[in-house]
Amino acid sequence: MQKIKTALLSYGMSGKVFHAPFLELHPGFELLGSWERSKKLIQEDYPEVISYPSLESILEDESIDLVVVNTPIDSHFEYAKKVLLAGKHAIVEKAFTANVAEAKELEALAKEKGLKLAVFQNRRWDSDLKTVKKILDEKLLGEIVEAEFHFDRYNPILSPKAHKETVNSGSGIVKDLGPHLIDQALYLFGFPDAVFADIRITREHSVVDDYLDLLLFYPDLRVRLKAGFFVKEPNPSYVVHGKKGSFLKSRGDVQEDELKLNKKPNLTTWGTEQNGNEGFLHTEIDGKLIKEKVPTLQGNYYDYFDGVFQSIVNDLPEPVTAKDGANVMRIIEATFQSNEQKKVINL
Repeated sequence: MQKIKTALLSYGMSGKVFHAPFLELHPGFELLGSWERSKKLIQEDYPEVISYPSLESILEDESIDLVVVNTPIDSHFEYAKKVLLAGKHAIVEKAFTANVAEAKELEALAKEKGLKLAVFQNRRWDSDLKTVKKILDEKLLGEIVEAEFHFDRYNPILSPKAHKETVNSGSGIVKDLGPHLIDQALYLFGFPDAVFADIRITREHSVVDDYLDLLLFYPDLRVRLKAGFFVKEPNPSYVVHGKKGSFLKSRGDVQEDELKLNKKPNLTTWGTEQNGNEGFLHTEIDGKLIKEKVPTLQGNYYDYFDGVFQSIVNDLPEPVTAKDGANVMRIIEATFQSNEQKKVINL
């Protein structure tokens, strides 16, 4: 099997937890190393790889085929552009860029260079979202009228990471948790006609937005997306109502927690939720009333990386395209505009 030689642009939490384990697991990738600025940690986990001293050392390494841009959001455009100009494929973390113009420029550059550019929206491969999609694909609820997705936390303490808590082009909940929610909504329901948003600061001493209530308008559907840091008792994370029934599912994907415990992913049992966290289906099928728990599908971020592999080797579309990333940025820009003007923004 062809090996795609890959480098990371940082080995903090995202590099250690979300990328390196799956690059190691997939037989089509070879992790060559990571750019490390101060702490030199990657060789503790992968002794055979390189700790690159600079971005230039990665760009100049002709053996590298793919670069993962997993740095703070406000650097995504600069670094991804340099990676593409160096003739290398790229995976870019969410939020894809700081604005729509940057996203479109990167999309055009990748196309011009004949390179693959994938956005890391890994939560399409969460167990809970996959289960919601299955319910929708099987049309068990009839015509969908309303959906509400939450990414709730209880965490009043400011992050110790300075880039998350200072005002910059990538900080705030809209560009942190917002891209997950928005991408999932667009993935399931398509691009909306309009948006209305309420953005707030709720934590003491915070200077960046930490509350989001976003409403997406479709011709016959409304989708509400909410995220905040003062939800001690969470609501169901996915609530979908159709003309025949409803489906409720809590956020139960185990992958991030297990990766943080240094558990290694696999292709058999990985991403299996514990019993007791099933979704609940209340609907009518062929005239019969159904009220039952629905087993949760397995999640596995491996499938995202396999999609990247297939896109490079077999010239298939990326699992999450630059256009997908640009569409999320279009919603984010409209979200800020709506909040500022206190009105619905037509798209």
